[in-house]
This record gives sequence, structure tokens and C-alpha cells, in this order.
Amino acid sequence: MKIVISGGSGFVGKQLLKQLQPNHQLVVISRNPDATKQRLRQQGIEAECIDIDGLVWQTGIDAVINLAGEPIADKRWSSAQKHRICDSRWRITQALSDWILAQASPPSVFISASAIGIYGNDSQAVDENTPLMVNDADFAQKVCHTWETLALQAQGHTRVCLLRIGLVLGEGGALKKMLPAFRAGLGGPIGSGEQMMSWIHIDDLVAAIGFLLINPESRGVYNGTAPLPVSNRLFTRTLGKVLHRPAVIPVPAIALKIGLGEMSQLLLEGQRVLPSRLQHDGFEFHYPGLEGALTHLLQ
Repeated sequence: MKIVISGGSGFVGKQLLKQLQPNHQLVVISRNPDATKQRLRQQGIEAECIDIDGLVWQTGIDAVINLAGEPIADKRWSSAQKHRICDSRWRITQALSDWILAQASPPSVFISASAIGIYGNDSQAVDENTPLMVNDADFAQKVCHTWETLALQAQGHTRVCLLRIGLVLGEGGALKKMLPAFRAGLGGPIGSGEQMMSWIHIDDLVAAIGFLLINPESRGVYNGTAPLPVSNRLFTRTLGKVLHRPAVIPVPAIALKIGLGEMSQLLLEGQRVLPSRLQHDGFEFHYPGLEGALTHLLQ
């Protein structure tokens, strides 16, 4: 297959490219194609790299995978940062939908990332069938809702899969930021510790994308989370156990609110998200439980 991928140089994107490379022709969309091509090559990944305008010259595209987006939890949510978060997702998604709609022979599938933030903050279990109550005052929810709406514009022209991704555990991302404190024995629960964390091992996320890519019956919304979400307290306890370190020093909610402002809600609030449709369609998780996932990554 010839596959176009946006966000291919990101944390998830690079792992996906490594899995797809042996059997597929890859085209990566980047704002800086030359630099991206060089970085990927240094990691043993060969792909054609283009900017979004170069897509018009591409022919024979079989699939489009959209993973682009400014990391939502890297910086405090200033007005400028909020704009970057939205623009980095919405503009590329709109462009990809427009391109698909303009094709006489469109790709067979468009897989577009979203996030579990679309569910808002609720301790009750939710899955893909849970009705959405979109609150425009909830920034993360607003970002995801518009993101998905733009991708769904293409659904009359191709098979569209929306993948609502949870906390991805791998060698980068959030886990990498947690490890220094936990390895020093300074980790612990955040706030009350009761907020739920819906996570997924990066290998399972990449496998899920591959599953949706080749399964012609899969379309619509899918939750990219493991089947066993945990509380923040259990997550930190398990991470400490795997690292053989204590994990009992709490992070007060007020400290996060002062330090991170509105963005602190990502850490202090959570969702219990279940991957019902992936499991219904026959996808099997290699790492359904947190301890097994962390052990694989850290030992």
C-alpha cells in the first residue's frame, strides 16, 4: 500500500513508520520535509517527505493516517499555545479531508487521530456508544470535537476511522517525563489520586492503527485505550513497584493549579474509557494490564 501519514515524526508516528516500512510505501507530510527526512533516516526509516501542498502531486494513495498535532500537555495553555494546539490539528485535518473529497479515486481509508478528552471528565465508564455532551468551555473537549468533525467530512468518499487515543505508554511521551522523579523515589499520586487514567501501550496503539488500516469493516469511532483503566493512585503505585521504588509522595492539586493553570485539569481529572469497538471487531491487546505494560517497557 501507498500510505500518506501526517505527524510521522512524532512519538507515535515514528513507531508506526517503523512497523509499516517493510511492507508499504510511505509518504510523510511535514512542515519541513528535508529536515524530517533526515531525522527519520537517522532512525533507519526511509520515507518520501512532502509538505501539505505537495499532496496534490501524489497519485495512487491507498490510505491516509492523520496523527499531526502540537502536544497538548507540553506547555501552559496561554492564548498563543491554545491557538497552536488547535491550528496544528484542525488545519491539516481540513486539508486532508478536502484532498480526499477532490479525488476521483480516493484512498480506501482515512484514519484520523483524536483523543479521549472528547468525553470530558467523568469517573463513570464510557465507550464509543456513550452520548457526547460537548462543553465549549472545556478546551480539550472542544479541540477534539472540531478535530473529529473535520475528519468526518470525508466519510462519504472513503472509510473514516476516528481513533480516540488515551495516555500512550512508551519510550517517549508522558512516561519519559515521569521517570526521573519516580526513579529517584519522589513519585506519588496527583491530587486525590482517584482520577482515572485510560492508557495504552504504544505497541498496542500501533497495532490498532494497523488493524483499522486493513479491516474493511471497521469505520467510525474507536477508543485507543487498554481495556483496564486504573486510578492515578494505582498507576503511581504500579509504576513504583515496577521500578522498585516508593511512590508515596503526593503532588498537591493546588500546586498544579498554580503552576499549570487550566492545563492542570489534564492531570487532576480523568476518564474511564473502554475500547469496546476494537474488541468487538476482533482486535487483541498484547498488554491489557498496566503492570505487564510497564514491565515490558522498563525492565
